[in-house]
Amino acid sequence: MPAEIPHLHLLAKAPLAGLAKTRLSPLLGLEGAANAHAELVRHCVANACKALSAENVTLWTALDHAHPLFTELRETFGVTLSAQPDGDLGTRVRHALNSTPGPAMLMGSDCPSITSALISTCAQQLTSFEVVILPAEDGGYGFVGTRQDYPALFEDIPWGTQSVLTTTQQRIETLGLHAAYPATIWDVDRPEDWQRWKGLAVSM
Repeated sequence: MPAEIPHLHLLAKAPLAGLAKTRLSPLLGLEGAANAHAELVRHCVANACKALSAENVTLWTALDHAHPLFTELRETFGVTLSAQPDGDLGTRVRHALNSTPGPAMLMGSDCPSITSALISTCAQQLTSFEVVILPAEDGGYGFVGTRQDYPALFEDIPWGTQSVLTTTQQRIETLGLHAAYPATIWDVDRPEDWQRWKGLAVSM
């Protein structure tokens, strides 16, 4: 039997000035930071839809579910839009992963280093491993894939700290799961990350 194609979920805030990518504001201003966030979301959705058909991609919205950016992405790519539920990051990640049957993957919308080829690699790895994670340079991770529901992977994790990945790896070991870590990625949080991304974008 051919391997089941996993569904890919993306989490994204609406690009509202003062509420999105505020750590970029010293470089870009609040409006510029929001515009940068919109650019990153567009890039990540485009990469997702290069790797998988749009019917296998859901964009989970926050802050303003009817924002024009989300409507644009649905009309351009044909992705499904869903509203993120209340709760911490772990609650929202687990909810998204369990919202579709079969294997599922989830990524942030601020990781331009996750290419379409890397998404395809992760999907392939998920046929052999129960969990696939792309560690981030800052000690977290920007992508997770699971074959079924593992609640402990997302409960009581110190989100937003440098120990997210190590805590998650300890859980994986405790649960006796086999995990793959195909590549280390980076996300865009700080002004220097944005400059790194724009430098790469110019050279691509």
